Amino acid sequence: MAVRTLKRSRIKDAKGTTIELILLLCAVSAVAAIFLIIWFIFSEGLPFVLEAGPQFLTSSIWLPTDSFSDGSWGIFPILVGSLIVTFGAIGIGTPLGVACAVFLAEIAPPAVRRVLVPSINALAGVPSVVYGFFGLVVIVPWIRGQFGGFGTSVFASWVILSIMILPTIISISTDSIRAVPREYKEGSLAMGATQWQTIRSVMIPAASSGIIASVILGMGRAIGETMAVLMVAGNAVSIPNSIFAPVSTLTAQIALEMGYAAGAHRQALFAMGMVLFVVIMILTGLANLASRRRVT
Repeated sequence: MAVRTLKRSRIKDAKGTTIELILLLCAVSAVAAIFLIIWFIFSEGLPFVLEAGPQFLTSSIWLPTDSFSDGSWGIFPILVGSLIVTFGAIGIGTPLGVACAVFLAEIAPPAVRRVLVPSINALAGVPSVVYGFFGLVVIVPWIRGQFGGFGTSVFASWVILSIMILPTIISISTDSIRAVPREYKEGSLAMGATQWQTIRSVMIPAASSGIIASVILGMGRAIGETMAVLMVAGNAVSIPNSIFAPVSTLTAQIALEMGYAAGAHRQALFAMGMVLFVVIMILTGLANLASRRRVT
């Protein structure tokens, strides 16, 4: 009997060790894949950046050719366009997403929540090209009719991207608000605060770290979006003089030109991807720093 028990114990230990090794291998594989992607992008793009110098980021003329000496390689308008589109979408999507999360977490009846939550989650699974078609068929003609111009513009990009980041902000913010200990809410109500005062002064500040995390993820989705922006932004390599002017972003420009790029042009697009990666890391780092200061 003791021998059988010992064998079973050894088998369980062996299974546990095997599972731990498999999980470790999966984790290492994920990290290795990220570092391989980073290495590939930087190995292709960094030599071009070093050769082009600071003018790659500061020049406003983008006239790519296969030969480095024959082209003009300024991505400043494209970089500015990416930042304008991203922060505009965050500015629109964050208040709407947090308000919807508060409604779902604290106000909505269970029956309404059972309908809205799956519907919002379903939006996250809609392909970006569908959002792009919606913007091209509905948003762009509406802007053209109301404000003139071609319709493909900064504002159209804001609208589409703000819709696309809503599921991320809403779902994470809702979970963060619902995770706040109920004692906080009950104590606030017991002291005479109204429901809105409790939500504004207790629940939202207590869930601020999760809300900021949702905004960070939404920002990553906005700045990295390609197809929808490509379809509604207008793809003009110039700094927009109004929100109804066309604009180009780093992701859209890479997708638009990579299919026929060669030589120095191809290297410049990889360099553009490297700049995009660095910008995302900087914005994410700043947002994480703000989140930590907010919590402390």
